Amino acid sequence: MKHAAPRPAFPPTRLAPPAPPPDEPSAAGAIGEAMDRAAHALMARATLGLSPAALMAAWTDWAFHLAVSPGKQMQLADKAFRKALRLQRYAFRRATAGAEPCPACIEPLPQDRRFDAEAWRRPPFDLIAQGFLLSQQWWWNATNGVRGVTKPHERVVDFVARQMLDMVSPANFPATNPEVLERTAQEGGMNLVRGAQHWAEDVVALLSGRDPGPESAHRVGETLALSPGRVVYRNRLIELIQYAPTTETVRPEPVVITPAWIMKYYILDLAPGRSLVEHLTGQGFTVFMISWLNPTPAERDLGMDDYLRDGQMAALAVAQTITGAPKVHAVGYCLGGTLLTIAAAAMGRDGDDRLASLTLFAAQADFSEAGELMLFINDSQLTFLEDLMWDQGCLDQRQMAGAFQLLRSNDLIWSRLTREHLLGERAEPNDLMAWNADATRMPFRMHSEYLRRMFLENALSKGTYCVDGAAIALSDIRAPVFAVGTETDHVAPWRSVHKAHFLFDAETTFVLTNGGHNAGVVAEPGHPRRRYRIATKPADGPYRDPDAWLTAAEPHEGSWWPAWTGWLAERSGPEGPPPPMGAPESGLPPLDPAPGLYVMQR
Repeated sequence: MKHAAPRPAFPPTRLAPPAPPPDEPSAAGAIGEAMDRAAHALMARATLGLSPAALMAAWTDWAFHLAVSPGKQMQLADKAFRKALRLQRYAFRRATAGAEPCPACIEPLPQDRRFDAEAWRRPPFDLIAQGFLLSQQWWWNATNGVRGVTKPHERVVDFVARQMLDMVSPANFPATNPEVLERTAQEGGMNLVRGAQHWAEDVVALLSGRDPGPESAHRVGETLALSPGRVVYRNRLIELIQYAPTTETVRPEPVVITPAWIMKYYILDLAPGRSLVEHLTGQGFTVFMISWLNPTPAERDLGMDDYLRDGQMAALAVAQTITGAPKVHAVGYCLGGTLLTIAAAAMGRDGDDRLASLTLFAAQADFSEAGELMLFINDSQLTFLEDLMWDQGCLDQRQMAGAFQLLRSNDLIWSRLTREHLLGERAEPNDLMAWNADATRMPFRMHSEYLRRMFLENALSKGTYCVDGAAIALSDIRAPVFAVGTETDHVAPWRSVHKAHFLFDAETTFVLTNGGHNAGVVAEPGHPRRRYRIATKPADGPYRDPDAWLTAAEPHEGSWWPAWTGWLAERSGPEGPPPPMGAPESGLPPLDPAPGLYVMQR
């Protein structure tokens, strides 16, 4: 007797037809890709690296949703009508008040200094300024809160509207700027003559590839970067500077500093009295500083792995070889802090406990709230920027500086042009301005990897960033952390830096200081009007969000530097004799005197 075959419990799975094999690479494909990259690079030069497609997508998203939002249109019409009435009432009160002061109908934002001069409070310039500020406020309402517009697109449209308004500010034109008119009357127009000379000098400087503005009297090795020391290690990517001790005894753990390679290292050794290196050596620490190569198109293929291996890890190994110390205080600033965080997570994963502490100045590990730089981060924008770098081999310092200036165009572009070209004033560059003008380039591969993996994918905080073929997790960082955020940072917003509290499985001390990305870090003792807040969360302590932390953290007057060096001292061993300069017996002889050769590269 035949038995029927048992029926399967589930119907058989229908298999999808196999995907066709990928096309073999061909010369035509390579030529086509090169043609596309070249076309994008050519267009990127004309658009200052901005993707027209990204801007058009944002504008279309906003314009369409505004067009189909009659309620929002009604609100905007009502706001325009009410603002016109406010300006009309102000004008009437101003006309009938005589010499009596008349309260403004709108005040500029705290960071907007364009209309601070007393001349802007006299008619008709007060009406011009008030009308502009009311228009600016209306455009903010028009570009924000439109239902259906994606947040990234909303931020882009708001940013572009702000740029256009900053461009047509009454402060930018002689006929509507009372300060310019008064100066012109006082000097018989000589301010405009000087301004025309400044304009011509700036044009010549830009055409010749130099930075516009007056030549600075500050020079590296003459007035800047003067802390004594020697280069004790050099490879294709870094010079490592060991600084001479200034105390009879030093802590056993060296301090190894990783600055950002987007700028020169000497912001941390700016000038005598304003040097973090000088402050550290004066407190009995042996200090090592990485000085990065200024890459050229020949280094286009240097990637993040190269910076980690030949930069961060090499510096730690050399410092330990010279000092014989089993542990190191590691310090990272900005992009250098992100690299140091990657290294610390990889070391934690591998059971490498050489870090006595981890200090991060204005450095991010989670890029989900990376501030206005995110305006330039999407697939379309990165493709344009990558193709520009592919064509050039690196990102030029002027192209990079232009993006940062756009973030604060009011202060860094238009106010400066008004002062120099209309008022005829040239500010003599100070040490920080001289450093800021001494920019570096970014190699194609590294910058592309950094923007895509950190900003676009946020891989580091998600646990998908790989080192040596294996993923790393920030929770593997167990060394005590000292993180510094600055109140007005446009590059690494302090609320983003504050995320160190829950990213690391470590005791975390957080400092919030006034100032911006650079000035907040260069906050030497004795600097006027400095203040900071500080609080420590134990490794197993409860998390406080930024607002709760701000309420609870104790405020202090003065510089945060002494609080930091005291924190380092508490986590250091007893003092002893200073280590030798270099280690010739280990193949690390002292080389050139500080500041070395790489920092001089242009």
